[in-house]
Amino acid sequence: MALNQRSRTVLTLYSAHDCVHCHRVRMTLAAKGVTYDHVLVDLNDPPEDLVDLNPYNSVPTLVDRDLVLYDTSVICEYLDERYPHPPLMPVDPLSRARLRLAIVRIENDWLTLVDEIEAGGRAADTARRALRDDLVKNAGAFKASRFFLSPEISLADCALAPLVWRLDALGVQLPREAQAIVDYGERIFRSQGFTRSLTAEEKGLRP
Repeated sequence: MALNQRSRTVLTLYSAHDCVHCHRVRMTLAAKGVTYDHVLVDLNDPPEDLVDLNPYNSVPTLVDRDLVLYDTSVICEYLDERYPHPPLMPVDPLSRARLRLAIVRIENDWLTLVDEIEAGGRAADTARRALRDDLVKNAGAFKASRFFLSPEISLADCALAPLVWRLDALGVQLPREAQAIVDYGERIFRSQGFTRSLTAEEKGLRP
């Protein structure tokens, strides 16, 4: 029950088997090297303790002792502050603000389209084209630095890499002029942290 979950001394993450938003949190945890209990959830039949903890019955949901968080951005920023090494945001306010704005753009412009594609129906094809076209338009940002707009891995990469990992499975085929996005993905995907962030289902999204 919720009382038992709240009394845990180990960080607990509730996440789905294949969810770009949950993957974002798992990648943040992997980048931090944090040990946690991972509870995989079937949202068609959510466990009773998740229902008790989260009024929206949604994932990701993070439990840290008496604290329960269930917004992806809030969870990721909390983890970055709760476990400060290695930092996943720049130190200076200007760079932090710019990167936060980039994350907002990723969430609003791209991750919402992933949700529409996965929902299926007539809107999926429109969302698929919109995602491809907008990624191509912004391909230059993927080669400006080793990571996305930063020389070091950041929370922006934790949001973006799970999306790039899913492009083939989403039916989004990038043209040659977007090779920088493919190269960016390969740099991230080779890391041990990214491998640790994947569920068995997510590993099967790519050959």
